[in-house]
Amino acid sequence: MINTKLVVGLGMALLGSMAAKNSFETTAYISVDKNNNFVTTQNPGKEIYADFCMQCHGATGKGDGTNFPPLDGSDWLKNKRSASISAVKYGQSGPIIVNAKKYNSSMPAMGLTDQEVADVMNYIMTSWSNKQTKVVTVKEVATIKK
Repeated sequence: MINTKLVVGLGMALLGSMAAKNSFETTAYISVDKNNNFVTTQNPGKEIYADFCMQCHGATGKGDGTNFPPLDGSDWLKNKRSASISAVKYGQSGPIIVNAKKYNSSMPAMGLTDQEVADVMNYIMTSWSNKQTKVVTVKEVATIKK
């Protein structure tokens, strides 16, 4: 049986630590794995990227140079924030220009929640050579319509 006082206490401690932190990268998140064990992760966006994005865009975010555009150093990601969020939220099809190269592949919708979209966008926008400082919030993701 789960000790609910312990869980609530952990949750309150976690919320307090989250409020004290000014960076989403240092926030710890508690979730439950398939065996109902508590799991703590520092950056859920990294896990979402590994599960949904890495297969096409690669572990280093470089893409494949032909079908899948790079995310690392992507001018499209940097200059088309709303379109980037929309692509993660709803999928992307049709031609786009990334770093002066045309890509015309299709990216399916992954079925992510607004929180997951925000998490993975924040991971991508602060990984590799990307140095975005404006955090993508759940509220911002929610405003993006298809």
